[in-house]
Amino acid sequence: VPTELLEAARVDGASEFRTFWTISLPLLAPGIVTTALFTIVATWNNYFLPLIMLKDADWYPLTIGLNQWKDQASTAGGQAIQNLVITGSLITIIPLVIAFLCLQKYWQSGLAAGAVKE
Repeated sequence: VPTELLEAARVDGASEFRTFWTISLPLLAPGIVTTALFTIVATWNNYFLPLIMLKDADWYPLTIGLNQWKDQASTAGGQAIQNLVITGSLITIIPLVIAFLCLQKYWQSGLAAGAVKE
């Protein structure tokens, strides 16, 4: 955050909280959104930690469940369940697509802001 903006806010009589809320946070939003998106994707696609930590198969996330379906499809030789695995894979990415679409304006604004030379 440029110090000139912080100094201008102090001269205008803004408190530290108001300066953070109205100046710093909007400038930091693209970085926060990028970090949040990477964290969401990493958590959603987590495979090994739930596989190791969870004992009950009812608590397995979608990634492990899809892998079990895939194993059943290959061992049973059934083509019908392979279609379910592909459909399940498509359904599992829908929350990630929604997250990217909802946070897209914050993410793109940060890309454009970094390209401007002072």
